[in-house]
Formats: sequence, structure tokens, C-alpha cells
Amino acid sequence: MSWSTLRTIRQDPSAAEGASLDRALVRRVGSWAAPYRGQLAGFLVAIVAGSLLALVPPLVFRSIIDDTLPSGDAGRLALQAGLVVLAAVVAMVVSLLERMWSARIGEGLIFDLRVALFDHVQRMPMQFFTRSQTGALVSRLNNDVIGAQRAVTGTLGTVASNVVTLVTTLVAMIALDWRVTVVSVLLLPLFLAPAKRVGRRLQRLTLRGMELNAEMNAQMTERFGVAGAMLVKLFGRHDEETGTFSERAAGVRDVGVRSAVYTRVFMASMALVGAIGVAAVYYLGGRSVISGAITAGSLVALATLVTRIYEPLTSLTNARVDVMSAFVSFERVFEVLDAPNPIRDSNGATVLRDPVGHVHFEDVTFAYPGAAEGAVASLETGPLERELPGGPPTVLHEVSIDIPAGSTVALVGPSGAGKSTVASLIPRLYDVGSGRVTLDGHDVRDLTLASLRSAVGVVAQDPHLFHATVRDNLLYAAPGSSEQRLREACEAARVLEVIEGLPDGFDTMVGERGYRLSGGEKQRLAIARMLLKDPAVVVLDEATSSLDAENEQAVQQALRTALVGRTAVVIAHRLSTITGADRIVVLEAGRVAEVGTHSELLDAGGLYAELYNTLVRSGENTEEPPGARHS
Repeated sequence: MSWSTLRTIRQDPSAAEGASLDRALVRRVGSWAAPYRGQLAGFLVAIVAGSLLALVPPLVFRSIIDDTLPSGDAGRLALQAGLVVLAAVVAMVVSLLERMWSARIGEGLIFDLRVALFDHVQRMPMQFFTRSQTGALVSRLNNDVIGAQRAVTGTLGTVASNVVTLVTTLVAMIALDWRVTVVSVLLLPLFLAPAKRVGRRLQRLTLRGMELNAEMNAQMTERFGVAGAMLVKLFGRHDEETGTFSERAAGVRDVGVRSAVYTRVFMASMALVGAIGVAAVYYLGGRSVISGAITAGSLVALATLVTRIYEPLTSLTNARVDVMSAFVSFERVFEVLDAPNPIRDSNGATVLRDPVGHVHFEDVTFAYPGAAEGAVASLETGPLERELPGGPPTVLHEVSIDIPAGSTVALVGPSGAGKSTVASLIPRLYDVGSGRVTLDGHDVRDLTLASLRSAVGVVAQDPHLFHATVRDNLLYAAPGSSEQRLREACEAARVLEVIEGLPDGFDTMVGERGYRLSGGEKQRLAIARMLLKDPAVVVLDEATSSLDAENEQAVQQALRTALVGRTAVVIAHRLSTITGADRIVVLEAGRVAEVGTHSELLDAGGLYAELYNTLVRSGENTEEPPGARHS
């Protein structure tokens, strides 16, 4: 069964009638359920036992009416009443065991699938996150995982229970009187078609409700974030956002109302079927009692049992649709798990030990991944991106740069020249198209990602802080760091006094919904976090471009300490950072235009001299840069 077939079934459950389950999908689902096969066996045994125990009361009542009451045996009557109570007690225990096994299987599957999904998603390349909507991704980890769990313990469990209940009940009824049983079953088609239509409509409404809820979740996830809330306020779009949300919420409301009505119609029709079935049993069975064909006890037992066959029979008519629809959730989970991840450890990847930080770009050509690479179409919203003729545009063209260990290299150039792209290839956020990037002579693709990224520290223009304490954010870089090392890193980053002045010091909550740090304070906290990581290579991606003069000075002082003994790749517009670099690499349209020191490039009178003169005319600060020690 293909994904397109599954998607069609979600939109129109009647399509399941002509579809068949993919055996590979069934085997894969079975592999996830395999660790729970012992509990699954117990679950099925409990279903069978529960169905058999449900037959005890009608059969005992038959014996009471036909034998015990006419004989006047009070002792036997007491034993039979006790047997009914005992059957009820055992049925209760069996029901508890069935629920316990069902919960363990279901919650275990949820745990396994969620952990596997989370692990796979967080290791996906950056293009996956830039193309996938966060709300849809979160919904996949929640709603579809729960749907997959229900497929095993809910849908399949219900089908098994209905089959067992139907078989045992029909056997018991046939043993009592096969003619009444046949007539009772023949009544079912009169109500089967309406019930089937109602069931399909309910499925469509349920799926539509899930889609609308996912859209609401996605909107809330984006708009309730600090950045999203700020954007809404700045553009004054509150009314439009409320209107959009109101339309989706109204859809959920309308679906809920219609589902409630259809559910009531379905239940009422089932009650009607049961009532007519009981009436037919009493009429036909009563005539048989009058003629002496069966006993009055058998008639009562048949009337009690007949209500147990209609619901399973009706449910099983929709079983194919239910099972096919249930497997959609598994398919959606597997769709994400199967998303290819090109950025992973190669076979026999080497662990980088004691890195010194010699970075070398050798004829590197690179284009960002296309629309079909590293993305899941169902996690995107709106029109899907189309591939450009000829594929994605090339961003870097045969770039060769040598960055000796312990040196500071500045990357400069016009916007879109490829500076950030060059920096992103060092920690292998992307893989080169041709050529190679090496660290200490090792191709970064031949190193384990863990050892490579532990050797590279990045301080971005707007560093991210988790919604956690200052201590937790710092220790994210090096969880085992001592208190003394923590304080030393903060002191070196010129942020210790700031932290000590916070309401709860290192235990102050920061991040998106925590204490609001200034841009300079966040930058220095990110530098302290980088110092705790103790990388051999530091990438500064516009780390001071958005700061005022006072904050920039504090950050520059922190960087002066942070870069001692480390290789630094600096992307900056500030002359104070550029002019003190050991070497300046000028990029233009993805190519290396010039390489040299500040004075050499000025004397050359090329692109760098033009950029520099533009900055000087704009009044750019030229105080001593962090890399001046190398000049």
C-alpha cells in the first residue's frame, strides 16, 4: 500500500475497500510490536476469557428457569447465584489484566516510537528544519504516534475482541436453537447499510477534526513564540490572526457537533437493532416454547445473547476501513523515520583526538540542497517548493582557503558572497558538493560528528538560550563542569558580574520566556558557554554586528580572551575585528577574490579596499580588535 493510497483513505475511508495492506508495512509494524509479544498474548487470552465469562450468566439463568425453580431446590439456586457473582468477579479481574496489558503495550509503543522519532529528527540536516513546519512536526510526534499505538491496542484489539465475542456468542446461540439464531442474524442487513454509512461519515469527520487541530497547533506554536508574537504586534495583525484562528476553531466546533449527532444516530440505530432483535427472539422463541421445541430458560438466554451479536457484526463490517485507516498513523511515523539523513557518520569514521585547529578548504564547490533533499513533503505547508531548472544554484565555486592552527582569519565580502556558507561547512552542517574541508588533515566527512563538533565552537549573531537556568544553559556545552570552572569561564567572558546581579544568580531562568538579557549579555553568555566547551576552532558569525558601542566593547574584551590559542574564523563587518586578523579572505559571488593582510589588501586597491573605504566613510569604529595579537 503506497503513501498516496493511505492519504486517499484518510480523506475517503470508502477507498479502503479496494485497497490492500502492504505486507512490508505489516511486517514492520510487527517488528515494533515484537518486544511486547508476551503481553500481546496475555492481552488476547484475556479477550477470549472475557468473552467466555460473559456467556456464563445467560446459561446459568437458563438452568435456573428450566431446572432449579421448578424443582424448588434453594441450595442449588444459591450455588447458581454464587456462580454468577463469581463469574462477574473473575471477569472484572480479567478486564483489569486486559487493560493493564493494553496500557503497557500502548504506552511502550508510544515511548519507543517517540524516542526513535526524536532521535532521528534531531540528527537530521539543517535543510530538514528550514523546510518543516514546527507545529506539524510536533503533531507528528504526538498525534500520529498515539494513532499508531491505537492501531495495535485499539483497532486491532477491538477487531480481535469483536471476532471472539461474535464466535462464542453464535456458538452458544446455535447450541440453544439454531433457527432463532439464523433469523436473528438475517435481520442485520436491514440496518447494516445505514450503520456503515454513519461509520464512514464519522471517520471522515474525525480525520477532518485532526487536520484542523493540527492547523490550530501550528498557528499557536508560531504566534505564541516571542519572535512570532513580536511580529504580530509590530504589524498590528491581531484581528487577522484572531480571525484565522476563529475560522479553524469554528471548523473544529462544527466537526465536534456533527460528530456528536452522527454518534448519537449510530448508537440509536444500534439500540433499535437490538430491540428489534430481542422482539424477534421473543416472538419466534415464544412460539417455539408454546410448541415445546425449546424451554422458557433457553428463550431467556437467547434474548440475552442476541444483543451481543449485533454490535460486533456491525463493527466488523467497517473493520477493513478501521484497520487501513489505523495503519495510516504508522505510515506517517515511518515516513519521518525513513527521511534520509546525508549528514551522518561514515562507515569507519575516525575520532578526532587532541585537535590543534588547522582548517583547510580545498577546491570546495557547494550548492544548498534542493527541494527534494532531506525534507518530508507532508510536514510542509502551502505550495511545495519546485526545483529550479538545472538544480539548485551553486553558492561556492572552487574555494580554497588555508587557516593555520591558532590564527585568526576574517571572511569579508558583500552580502550573499558565501561567508556564512563557508563557516557552516567547518562543523559539517552541510556537506560539500566537490572538493573537501579538512581539520588537522582529516576530511571532516571521515570524522565522527561528535568529535568534529566538539572541536568547533560557534558564537552566532543572535545566540539561542533554552528556557532553562543560566547554569543549565552554560553546562549544555560541558555537563560535567565544576562550579569553579563555570565561574572561570564566565569571568573570562566578562559576564560573571552580570550573572551574579541576576535575581537568582546562576539559577535564574532565561531563554525565550525567562529573564530578558540584553544582546551583549547574551553574546557574553554564549562566549562563556563556548569557553566551557573548550574548542580548538571558533567560528564568530557576525557576533558583534548588532550591538551598540558599549556592549560591543564588552564582547570584544571577552573575545580577546576567548580566542587565545584557538583558531578563529571571523565573519564581521566591524573594522575592529577585520583589521586585526592574521589574514583576510575576501569573497565575491562565492569565489575567493582576494587574500592577504589588512595593509596588503589596502595597497592592492581591490574589492577589500573599496569595502574598507565604504566603512571608513560611514564612521566605523577602528579600535584595537581581538585578533590584534596576531598582527
